[in-house]
Amino acid sequence: MQITFGSRVTLHFALRLADGMTAESSFDDEPLSFVLGDGTLDKGLELALVGLVSGDRQTLTLMPGQAFGMRDEAALQRVPRAHFPDDMSLEKGRIIGFTGADGEELAGAILEVDADYVKVDFNHPLAGREIEFEVHVLAVEDPPPGQD
Repeated sequence: MQITFGSRVTLHFALRLADGMTAESSFDDEPLSFVLGDGTLDKGLELALVGLVSGDRQTLTLMPGQAFGMRDEAALQRVPRAHFPDDMSLEKGRIIGFTGADGEELAGAILEVDADYVKVDFNHPLAGREIEFEVHVLAVEDPPPGQD
């Protein structure tokens, strides 16, 4: 059966940057199981899976913006230093978890620190980058009744 939205999918995957560096991979670990469309994967990655069947192997190059969106300058925020605990180490490159206004967890990377503000980048680390997406589909199951 082909992967469609709502299918339960089990697969191994790898995300690599244009220079070949692996950003994430499950090939040496447990496979990933999820329902296509549940938000586990970025929408661009989900679209690349539609139509594949169990046993398929595929490697696609996704251009900037096809997965993880484009970089957004509005996602660079100056956060008052007073919003961070006094004992927190605020060094450039550190990734910190934040809770958004909607209660959603998001990660931000510290870009700069001065006496009054911390500049934080809330873009996805792979946003705006060319990505190689390799998959090996292990299993595809029908959507549960009432979800087709």
